[in-house]
Amino acid sequence: MPPRTAAARTSVGGPLPSGALTGADERRLPRTLHPLAWWIWALALATAVSRTNNPLLLFLVLAVLGYVIGMRRTEAPWARGFKYYLYLALSVVAIRVVFRAIFASGVTPHDHFLFSLPHIPTPDWYAGIQLGGPVSLEALLSAAVDGLRLACMLCCVGAANTLANPKRALRILPGALYELGVAVTVSISVAPQLVQSVQRVHRARRLRAGRTKGLRALRGIVVPVLEDALERSLRLAAAMDSRGYGRAGRATKTSRRLTGALMLLGMCGLCAGAYGLLDASTPKFLGLPALAVGALLCVAGLRLGGRRITRTAYRPDPWRFEEWAVAACGVLSATLLFTNVGFDAAELNPSIYPLSWPTLPLVPTAAILLAGAAGFLAPPPLPVKRPEKAAK
Repeated sequence: MPPRTAAARTSVGGPLPSGALTGADERRLPRTLHPLAWWIWALALATAVSRTNNPLLLFLVLAVLGYVIGMRRTEAPWARGFKYYLYLALSVVAIRVVFRAIFASGVTPHDHFLFSLPHIPTPDWYAGIQLGGPVSLEALLSAAVDGLRLACMLCCVGAANTLANPKRALRILPGALYELGVAVTVSISVAPQLVQSVQRVHRARRLRAGRTKGLRALRGIVVPVLEDALERSLRLAAAMDSRGYGRAGRATKTSRRLTGALMLLGMCGLCAGAYGLLDASTPKFLGLPALAVGALLCVAGLRLGGRRITRTAYRPDPWRFEEWAVAACGVLSATLLFTNVGFDAAELNPSIYPLSWPTLPLVPTAAILLAGAAGFLAPPPLPVKRPEKAAK
């Protein structure tokens, strides 16, 4: 038997359409990457972004996100929402600049004056904050760069939501968070199902020559949509009850109390450890030791709480070389930016006072480009199966 070629391989949903894959992608079978790999990559890249305030590096991060999303985005509904994260990112930058202009701190003789806003006098107990007044170019640029860093973090989270299947990501939650995962899955499915119901009712009214505009049409659409949503909710409740959702299992009252205590103490430890890392004046045991103890307590609580949940996975997502490669790209990028090896830490946070053009350090640039390697290391997405046109 002759060996199978890439064109003869089949994916979920049928044979691959001709011309769907080109170049190196033809040597790999299209599949869905494990969602945890995309989340590790995105969160690691967001961690690297928190390290720098260099606008050139931040724009490079946005370019890397756009490249990876363009290469590995699917045609699923959740994969079309990255543009809304971009709108949110632009809003964050604009709000940060506007607030910096309103709550101006004055202009020094070395600053570049731009304009002046009407000054509003404040009471004595409100000292230290000035409303209005002169605004300098340095102040607006500083606010824009701070907003750009937060915008890049939001875009990293948006990239994870765009590339990873949210329903598949919720399947890997620990057993103790099973109820939370089901609730989030149901909430994610509500909006698309409502849109489909509205479109279905609207098409039915058009076929019956009914009114399609105005308040009367709205009343004729809302009632069937609500009825359909109620029927769907009842079917979902019956299906969840038949599958044993909500049963306590073998958990006793003592084990549930112990699980809650471990989780509460673990969260307190995580909060204390994070505060200790941010504040250098705190005792040393409030830093990494408290963070490590809190993490261990949370893991113990999740393990203990997960024993009462028995779950089976149908066709679990594999973790292969591509998952390791994508996750390693993000982790290595964050590690290189935190180690300060081969570059000066001041290059990550260039000063705006005095105003000067930022430099592009070589090692951080290579680290961010390394994160972009996930665009071709990840397997190609599954092609969309389109109905074949009937022969004329």
